[in-house]
Amino acid sequence: MGNCWCKLEPSDYRVSANAKSEQNQEIKQRNDDNKLPSNPEEVEDLRGNSALNPLIAFTYDELKIMTGNFRPDSVLGGGGFGSVYKGFISEELREGLSSLAVAVKVHDGDNSHQGHREWLAEVIFLGQLSHPNLVKLIGYCCEDEHRVLIYEYMARGSVENNLFSKILLPMPWSIRMKIAFGAAKGLAFLHEAEKPVIYRDFKTSNILLDLEHNAKLSDFGLAKDGPVGDKSHVSTRIMGTYGYAAPEYIMTGHLTPRSDVYSFGVVLLELLTGRKSLDRLRPAREQNLADWALPLLKEKKKLLNIIDPRLEGDYPIKGVHKAAMLVYHCLNRNPKARPLMRDIVDSLEPLQQPTNEVSIEKTFTIINEVPEADV
Repeated sequence: MGNCWCKLEPSDYRVSANAKSEQNQEIKQRNDDNKLPSNPEEVEDLRGNSALNPLIAFTYDELKIMTGNFRPDSVLGGGGFGSVYKGFISEELREGLSSLAVAVKVHDGDNSHQGHREWLAEVIFLGQLSHPNLVKLIGYCCEDEHRVLIYEYMARGSVENNLFSKILLPMPWSIRMKIAFGAAKGLAFLHEAEKPVIYRDFKTSNILLDLEHNAKLSDFGLAKDGPVGDKSHVSTRIMGTYGYAAPEYIMTGHLTPRSDVYSFGVVLLELLTGRKSLDRLRPAREQNLADWALPLLKEKKKLLNIIDPRLEGDYPIKGVHKAAMLVYHCLNRNPKARPLMRDIVDSLEPLQQPTNEVSIEKTFTIINEVPEADV
């Protein structure tokens, strides 16, 4: 089991009332793309003073050695950008390198849905940001038409694959809250960075797990610099994933850190319910998870009916209520009323502590085992 970068739902969408304007934007972007760096020297020049993290510029021949010439059985997953392979950096590859398992993300040239610009965004952002809850970018390849990223290998793969797997054992409540806590800390770090960053594509497939279920954010191809000074938002093309994108962002294209907060609320809701953010196989009114669950989150009697049945009642009821209220506030239609990611981290921290509260399952067991009184 390894990293999976698949995008099961449509990975991006744009909303535009003016098709001609949209077409002009596409032409302008293609022209701009022609000016983007085309070799490691130009990449490093662009990174310049922001290059806080040293990155290794690998050759394509070195990537072939890492991946066994991109063997099909080393594929971890794929998506609109191309494929991801498991690789191994050995000490013999290049002097000074340590042996290390890696994930090699190969952008698929002209067939990529994300393209050169998104590849470069990952190099720039992960080259200047470092945090325990962000996946570590080790290096890249920018040679001829090849655009490749080399990350640390995350042994348990994505939260999406673990949470919705029909083969793996269901995630325990404690692991779900650990994932939420770690991912929240990653987003809070981005929002509070010296130059704030809006992640813009927060979802279960972009949260990767190591062997200890530590969560790390990956795939920074859609990340944007956040508003600074007196600006309240940044305006941008509407990109994101169905079911996760904030409604005001879809309507206006105005992107703020609170857009990420909405997406976080959807992911936390997925962790609570075990349901996907968008599921076309469910009845019409239940297909969009946020729309269906939002009215139920404040009703304590109904709330427990939507918690993932695979947990079999093994969770602290007070913890569920607290997490549900946090989701409720994150999904507020008014972005200004949503909490900050730092507040979310503070709210999730108590849910990481061992609790003496009895779960539903244990309550029923205790009731059934109470001996009858002597007559």
